[in-house]
Amino acid sequence: MTATRRDGQRLMILLYFVIVGIAGVLGLVLGGFIFAGEGPELFFLIDLPATALGYATFGVVTVAVGLGIPLALVVYVSRGLDGVDKDT
Repeated sequence: MTATRRDGQRLMILLYFVIVGIAGVLGLVLGGFIFAGEGPELFFLIDLPATALGYATFGVVTVAVGLGIPLALVVYVSRGLDGVDKDT
């Protein structure tokens, strides 16, 4: 693996964690201002409390999974393309 490819992977991982962190902070801040009777439901299965921590958890997990699955697929496909000849 070349140095530029490692740098690209590090950048993508850093960007992933920054975006997930922003989702958590926004969930924490906005959850303090939302006075809804019911809290969010994680994947339509798990009821979370209608607190700032509940909304932060919802934001972090939802964004982490929503970005993580496509990112994992990109990594999987790109590893498979390492052996493909670039001239064709």
